[in-house]
Amino acid sequence: MSCLKMQALCRGRVVRVPTGTLVRVVGTELVIPCNVSDYDGPSEQNFDWSFSSLGSSFVELASTWEVGFPAQLYQERLQRGEILLRRTANDAVELHIKNVQPSDQGHYKCSTPSTDATVQGNYEDTVQVKVLADSLHVGPSARPPPSLSLREGEPFELRCTAASASPLHTHLALLWELHRGPARRNVLALTHEGRFHPGLGYEQRYHSGDVRLDTVGSDAYRLSVSRALSADQGSYRCIVSEWIAEQGNWQEIQEKAVEVATVVIQPTVLRAAVPKNVSVAEGKELDLTCNITTDRADDVWPEVTWSFSRTPDSTLPGSRVLARLDRDSLVHSSPHIALSHVDARSYHLLVRDVSKENSGYYFCHVSLWAPGHNRSWHKVAEAMSSPAGVGVTWLEPDYQVYLNASKVPGFADDPTELACRVVDTKSGEANVRFTVSWYYRMNRRSDDVVTSELLAVMDGDWTLKYGDRSKQRAQDGDFIFSKEHTDTFNFRIQRTTEEDRGNYYCVVSAWTKQRNNSWVKSKDVFSKPINIFWALEDSVLVVKARQPKPFFAAGNTFEMTCKVSSKNIKSPRYSVLITAEKPVGDLSSPNETKYIISLDQDSVVKLENWTDASRVDGVVLEKVQEDEFRYRMYQTQVSDAGLYRCMVTAWSPVRGSLWREAATSLSNPIEIDFQTSGPIFNASVHSDTPSVIRGDLIKLFCIITVEGAALDPDDMAFDVSWFAVHSFGLDKAPVLLSSLDRKGIVTTSRRDWKSDLSLERVSVLEFLLQVHGSEDQDFGNYYCSVTPWVKSPTGSWQKETEIHSKPVFITVKMDVLNAFKYPLLIGVGLSTVIGLLSCLIGAPPPTPATSALLEEVPTSSTGVNERGTQPRLTGGIALLNKKELYKSLSFVFSLIIKIAPERA
Repeated sequence: MSCLKMQALCRGRVVRVPTGTLVRVVGTELVIPCNVSDYDGPSEQNFDWSFSSLGSSFVELASTWEVGFPAQLYQERLQRGEILLRRTANDAVELHIKNVQPSDQGHYKCSTPSTDATVQGNYEDTVQVKVLADSLHVGPSARPPPSLSLREGEPFELRCTAASASPLHTHLALLWELHRGPARRNVLALTHEGRFHPGLGYEQRYHSGDVRLDTVGSDAYRLSVSRALSADQGSYRCIVSEWIAEQGNWQEIQEKAVEVATVVIQPTVLRAAVPKNVSVAEGKELDLTCNITTDRADDVWPEVTWSFSRTPDSTLPGSRVLARLDRDSLVHSSPHIALSHVDARSYHLLVRDVSKENSGYYFCHVSLWAPGHNRSWHKVAEAMSSPAGVGVTWLEPDYQVYLNASKVPGFADDPTELACRVVDTKSGEANVRFTVSWYYRMNRRSDDVVTSELLAVMDGDWTLKYGDRSKQRAQDGDFIFSKEHTDTFNFRIQRTTEEDRGNYYCVVSAWTKQRNNSWVKSKDVFSKPINIFWALEDSVLVVKARQPKPFFAAGNTFEMTCKVSSKNIKSPRYSVLITAEKPVGDLSSPNETKYIISLDQDSVVKLENWTDASRVDGVVLEKVQEDEFRYRMYQTQVSDAGLYRCMVTAWSPVRGSLWREAATSLSNPIEIDFQTSGPIFNASVHSDTPSVIRGDLIKLFCIITVEGAALDPDDMAFDVSWFAVHSFGLDKAPVLLSSLDRKGIVTTSRRDWKSDLSLERVSVLEFLLQVHGSEDQDFGNYYCSVTPWVKSPTGSWQKETEIHSKPVFITVKMDVLNAFKYPLLIGVGLSTVIGLLSCLIGAPPPTPATSALLEEVPTSSTGVNERGTQPRLTGGIALLNKKELYKSLSFVFSLIIKIAPERA
């Protein structure tokens, strides 16, 4: 028995309610928890509640198990739900009294009916409740609650009053709460312990002093916001709660809330306008004006940012800042760009010496900032202008692009070479360079739209980037992109595959040099596509299997040769896989195809699913010629019967040392069929002890019967395995118990219980499994599995098909007599010891007279006097040697102690 259980046994049932006095305010809810521990009986306990105003005479209030328990006084409040019991656990309950009244002040007793074997501990506990009058007064500074209309950046203050006249020592806590529709946010709180806690999102504003909470006088609380934000709009409530110290902790006894004011933040009007479309000649200046419109006075400072993007959407990636005027009127720009302002509402962007790269969309972004507390800044409003489209007019290069094929493949693995030439270029275009992009488009016989795939693209700095389709093959050297002349770009496929058939075209891009020596793409010219195609002829692969030598009986060598012929396959190599298909009559795995041995195109031999450990070297697959293969199987067994085929795969070389699968074919079957009239084996299980008592011996016989041709016992051998399914049905996986192979080697599996197993061969066709010292876990279905081995006329052993017996169910029962025998023996032994101890302690000491009498009577060496009797004391009690009695009792007591734990 654990220490915890010993304490529970000594202490008994414990019923607990809160210690001390509970204080509540009229109109609030009273909750008194009660729990019981260290009890006997069912886990779910019942509770009775009683009430007494003075603590002497209690009236029944509520019960979890007796409907008629409450007094008539409380029946109506129970029916209205003002008084209810809520079970929080099997051993805990809460008493809820809603809308507490002064009449509810008094003593509440929680008691539990006894379910214990013995009455021990306490079965009830009492707690006192005091009900105070509502002395908390909360109100706004003005009624009705005002509505404040502000602009962003302006300050505002809100006040509410709170005071309590409680006769006890209580603390007040206050929370300012903002409502915006269904959402509520805590702004700032003053706890009952005098600590300030800003709400989520107000931490920074609280620490900077922008949001404060102060006390005004003895009962007023002021929320101050130095600069209003748009998020400050909504209805503000003042929530006040009253707290009292109970049992070393603070307990909230009531809470009140009042609507103080509604704050409306008027948005700041801000607009930014720029010209819609502007055209400028290359090399000239670009002048753009951003006009600002706002309703704010001089209490805000603008920040203006000009940005540029290739697209009319400024939110997309790629937009960059050109110039910025910050709120301190400092300009940040580059040497070729200037930003200035004529007045407070007009800002100019000047871009000098424009080029083609300046074509795009320009945006003016304006932000209004207001100074905040402690030199901080607050963004009042911001606006983004519509894009100003700027076009730079210039003369683009003029040229033509032609694509021709210098090498066209006739079939797969032939090379392909394409040349893309730039012609008709105008003189005087020294500041123009050309790059190329190569594309592929698959052939389609229908009208489906096919997207082009990028093979490679060259940037203005001559950097070549590969597409997803060509990246790996270009790294392997199969795709080669080159520029042999100033006006010619080449693309070569070293070994063209069937997947490479399709349309190819090139795109030549002209790049113009800018004033900063950078290059900008100015024009793209597409060539006409060239179709790379050759007619495909289906690959043909034929495999013919034959049996060179006749095959008669088991034990002989089986030989099969496979001749391969192919068409429309370039430089083929062959890989061979030998398969065997079980006869349909094999119920264990009907029509199962088994992979035996393989030889790949590099002449590497691999054993596949050949699992016969006794014939590891029994199968051989070799290459006789380039197109002929030979398979041999030595010392064939009856279990080898089936249909054998050669599965041949033709491989074509690609990319040097790599191979591509061209075709796969299966040969005609060669059958191994043993026409024998051999014996038929059957197995069955018998037990004389299908139902045993725990500890008894279980005997199970696996009996083999032979039908058909008679066999000499020396020509038969068996592999026997015993299995058990430890369940009433056969719904679990069988467990291997023990096995005995044909060589007489026994293997027994390890188990987690104490019973032992033995397996022996008791006759030629009988095998005995014995379970010694059976346990409860040994019950279940037992069956044996037998694999016969038969010696063939050639002297080799042939493995027959594995057979299984039907299961027999074994039941293990408990011995009721033995279960009670040893406890009774221990009891009798203890009673004997106690009786002998009583005699020893209660025997009177010998008197002087009796001692003298004993000395006068002569006795022999055997302890018998001359009269032939032993000396006796008065009263018929023998004079025993106490030392020897102590030894006997100690021996008996130690024997009982030794037997008890072993038999318990």
